[in-house]
Amino acid sequence: MNMRWITQSAAGACACLLAFTGAWAAAASAPQDAQEAKIRDSVVKISATMRFPDLTHPWTKQNPQEASGTGVVIDGKRILTNAHVVLYASQLFVESQESSDKIPATVEAVAPGIDLAVIKLDDESFFNKRPPIVRSHDLPQIKDSVLVYGYPTGGATLSVTKGIVSRIEFTGYGEGTSGLRIQVDAAINPGNSGGPALIDGKMVGLIFSKLTQADNIGYIIPAEEIDLFLKDAADGNYDGKPALHDALQTLENEALRAYLGLDKKAQGMVVHTPDPSEPNTPLKPFDLVSRIGGHEIDNVGLVKINDNLRVNFNYFVQKVTKDGKTPLEIVRQGKTMNVQVPVKPSRPFLIQSLKGKYPSYFIYGPLVFSTVTTEFTAAFDRTGRFYSALALMESPLATRRGDMVKFPGEQLVVVSSSMFPHRLGKGYDNPFTKVVKSINGVPVKNIRHMVELLRDSKEKFTRISFNDQMSETIVFNHQEAVKATDDILSDNGIRQQASEDLAEVWGKKSK
Repeated sequence: MNMRWITQSAAGACACLLAFTGAWAAAASAPQDAQEAKIRDSVVKISATMRFPDLTHPWTKQNPQEASGTGVVIDGKRILTNAHVVLYASQLFVESQESSDKIPATVEAVAPGIDLAVIKLDDESFFNKRPPIVRSHDLPQIKDSVLVYGYPTGGATLSVTKGIVSRIEFTGYGEGTSGLRIQVDAAINPGNSGGPALIDGKMVGLIFSKLTQADNIGYIIPAEEIDLFLKDAADGNYDGKPALHDALQTLENEALRAYLGLDKKAQGMVVHTPDPSEPNTPLKPFDLVSRIGGHEIDNVGLVKINDNLRVNFNYFVQKVTKDGKTPLEIVRQGKTMNVQVPVKPSRPFLIQSLKGKYPSYFIYGPLVFSTVTTEFTAAFDRTGRFYSALALMESPLATRRGDMVKFPGEQLVVVSSSMFPHRLGKGYDNPFTKVVKSINGVPVKNIRHMVELLRDSKEKFTRISFNDQMSETIVFNHQEAVKATDDILSDNGIRQQASEDLAEVWGKKSK
């Protein structure tokens, strides 16, 4: 037998087999390559010029800051990203990996609390070859592999990193908003914000932050939170997520259980203080909240989502609420009953955040007035010393921090800038950060009310009193203060005496 022929034949057969295998592998990978290409086309870079508020000079804005982030194409010819990527952006541009063209964009809806935003492009033909990435409706499992796409700083091209889902929890985001959050160990860096996280080609969430004190710990907003945001913002206005604002405590202590007369099988959370801002709440102190929408609540407030995951029971508020009410099962004095508890997105706190807006302001003579916001208080309380000084003076900036409003529309009005140099201020201490108590003896309800009091004043002198134990009363000749305002604006290069909302109030005549 010709061994050479056998060897050549065998080699030929192997070559054919290898060729077939290679062709089969190439054919199998072709759909994956095509899907990957579409995903890459639909992940975009966002460039923004930020103009943040200048809290001590509210008539202007901070100097421009250049920033960048990532976005992902979704249905409706829109791009989804993080709120912090586009908040206070005076200019916004989008570009894809295959083109350096920067297309102008505008913000359609934004939710700083849950850190999500939707932007639209001036040129919608951009979406013709960039289909939306499909979102998964299922939560990932712990230890699932996830791919993270984005445009991190340090390079101009699209980056893809891989990680593992390590934790899923229902926790606080910002501005009193809570939601599901996925923790991953993928490498996430500045610029990745707003990029998609995918499993098997479907988006399971949106990247929004990383833990700076640890390596490779990042967080993702899951798809179901995105769906809730998009549904809420469909009318062009984001109202916020419903939430229970009642104070509850755990049922871990045996003495507490005995005091309530509960057997060992009973479980749930105990009402400590019903929501004081909701007069119609059916809850009472020491009620045991045992179920929410039919889901059992354990003694530390957790509910079961699936066989491997338990989260805070408040997770189901956003799922079972209808017409502003959440169904709860409670135990009161040994009797089980079902109640409908009113819920709302937020509590009426006296000091609120700007929520992406610029502060209202009003200039009267050498004084600048604004409303107190969480951003304003935070700017002066980085060390805690400022807060301590305010507490000693019994300033509302300290004594009413965390309070709810005493009446609808209540605001704290503060002198938000140093007093402008002018002869009207001769002999007065600088009232910077002083909270206005009254104008001519009339208590100030809010900044609009203060402007109305000044506008409608018929008195020769204006008396401005402040609300703390170490302030003097400032007295101006009213007409001189009004006339001096124009000179002060001109000397300091200020275009307008007031923000648009208050300029409208000042321009109206009293009836």
